[in-house]
Amino acid sequence: MKSSRVRFILVSLTLLALGSILLVACQRPGTSTASASSNSTAASSTSTAATVHMGDANFLQSSVTLSKGSTLTLIDDAAVPHIVQNGSLVNGSAQPAAETGAPTGNVQFQGNDSQSVGPFNTAGTFHLYCTIHPNMNLTVVVQ
Repeated sequence: MKSSRVRFILVSLTLLALGSILLVACQRPGTSTASASSNSTAASSTSTAATVHMGDANFLQSSVTLSKGSTLTLIDDAAVPHIVQNGSLVNGSAQPAAETGAPTGNVQFQGNDSQSVGPFNTAGTFHLYCTIHPNMNLTVVVQ
């Protein structure tokens, strides 16, 4: 085989491998490769055991979609505490809510830890918020 042809094949395979690595590296936490969205404020994922990551003062995605019966795992990637409960924060004002069909969310994080909420056994749209950080809201859609 000619050396130019071998070189072409090696370069092509290298570019393909690098492209695959970049695709995986650019994926947002909590999303699958097939459902990754380019809209960072409305990113969501669908699975039976979903995860949502939290930063210093925000959920790293604003919504998540679950199947009925799924549990949501919240992962605190920062060294800061969070207290997540049912309801929403509107303009910095807490609006606690016991939503019909939603599991009771009252989970506390010390930083760099994780907790689960669920299972979500009823279809609908539910809301979680952090009582510590203003406007830290998460919408959970159960299908």
